[in-house]
Amino acid sequence: MHVKLRQAATDDFPTVLALLDGCGLHTQSVTPEGSTYWIAELNGVPGGCIGLEHGEGVSLIRSTAVLPQARSQGLGRALVTSALTHASLRGDRAVYLFSQEAGDYWTRFGFVQVGAGEISAALPDTPQVRSGLLKGWIHGEQAWKRELNGGGRK
Repeated sequence: MHVKLRQAATDDFPTVLALLDGCGLHTQSVTPEGSTYWIAELNGVPGGCIGLEHGEGVSLIRSTAVLPQARSQGLGRALVTSALTHASLRGDRAVYLFSQEAGDYWTRFGFVQVGAGEISAALPDTPQVRSGLLKGWIHGEQAWKRELNGGGRK
C-alpha cells in the first residue's frame, strides 16, 4: 500500500468534486477560490480529499471525504493532519468546521463544539458560510473549533 498526499492544483478540481460526489457530499459551494485542497492517493488512485477555506487568521475545514473502498488506510488522518499543519503554518489562531455526524472523529483531533454563530462571525466571507447563511441551514449545524498557535492569547 502506498499513500501519497498532494496539494490540489486548479486543474485537479474535477477530481476533488468527483471524490465528494463519490461520498455523497454536497458540492454546490465548493470552489478553489480562497481555498487550499489536498488529494490523498492510495496506490496512485485518488481516494480522498480535504479543503481549507481561508479567513483572516482562521480557516474552515470542509469537504473532508474518503471513498468507501479507501477507508481504514490512514487517508483521513493524513488529510486532516496536513490541513491542520497548513493552517498552523499560515499563522491561523483557530480552525473551524461543521459536522453533524462525525463529532467523535473530530474530537480526536482536539476539536470542541461551538455555536454556529461563532463560525459565521469568524469566517463570514468563506463560500461554505455564505452558502449556509443564504440557504438558511447554518444555524441548525453542529460547529467545531480547534485552537492553534495559542488561540487568541497574546
